[in-house]
Amino acid sequence: MSRTLALTGSTGFIGAALLRKLIRTGWKVRALYRNAFSRSRPATGEGAIEWIRGCLEDSESLIRLVQGVEAVVHCAGVIRGATADEFRKVNVEGVERLAEAARCMPPRPRFLLMSSLAARNPHLSDYAASKHDGEDALRSAAGGMAWTALRPPAVYGPGDRETLPLVRCMQWGFSPVLGPRDARFSVLFVEDLADAVCRLLESTLGSGVPFEIHDGQTGGYTWEALIQTVARIIRKPVRQVRVPTVVMRVAARGNLRLSRAFGYAPMLTPGKVRELTHPNWVCNDAALRRATGWEPRFHLEAGMRQTLQHLRAGRWVIE
Repeated sequence: MSRTLALTGSTGFIGAALLRKLIRTGWKVRALYRNAFSRSRPATGEGAIEWIRGCLEDSESLIRLVQGVEAVVHCAGVIRGATADEFRKVNVEGVERLAEAARCMPPRPRFLLMSSLAARNPHLSDYAASKHDGEDALRSAAGGMAWTALRPPAVYGPGDRETLPLVRCMQWGFSPVLGPRDARFSVLFVEDLADAVCRLLESTLGSGVPFEIHDGQTGGYTWEALIQTVARIIRKPVRQVRVPTVVMRVAARGNLRLSRAFGYAPMLTPGKVRELTHPNWVCNDAALRRATGWEPRFHLEAGMRQTLQHLRAGRWVIE
């Protein structure tokens, strides 16, 4: 008999990859979707998915979502915003409401929060602060419920609209360098992240602490390493275009003003610039490996090769 799991954020980049993986590994998924849901539903595994219409502000839909499930995986989150409140409403208050609904279920399900490596440095941006505070909200609301959180670094792969402009630039032969040349960062292919979640679900999933995760490259990568990897795959040089920090700051302030005037959620903000120019986004995944035995399958070259293959084939969005 299939086990049932509650999933939020299933129409997003990470959530959609996780939904496909969960179905392949035998889970029955109860997935939350908003009223504005218009994404095509998966063509396969439809019988294993129960769609629950609602949102994180609607307590009744959250109760329907988590009732009788074995585990809850919370992937929904906001990555764009002009104010701290825009991030907190989803990344903190949404976590709290969902955790409270799950905690009241008999029996209590296990709870896995998809956080972010940005939570390690909450002083950098409103987004980072909201991810850090979201972990604290879960810790406070969980009570005796078993929970853990994952802190992935930059996650990439087919379907990610946020990295698409950078990937296209490198495919065209140039790459903007958006931080210090000697900055180091970890990355993770989306399929490996989905696999790690499934491994955590098979473990005790009750550590009460966040796990960092990366693609197996100890010490992370530099911009040079990333660009040279892509150059090998596409078999042509990729020229580095250094973007001065002062230019990014001016553009971010302008974008923030425009977003407030025209009512859109900005990605490039002063806080995002502080994230981009931070010199150390390197993960340590030793605790996760000890707890689950998980090993990444896609190091940077393998993951980027698959990403670029989908882009060339015109299949960037995976359904």
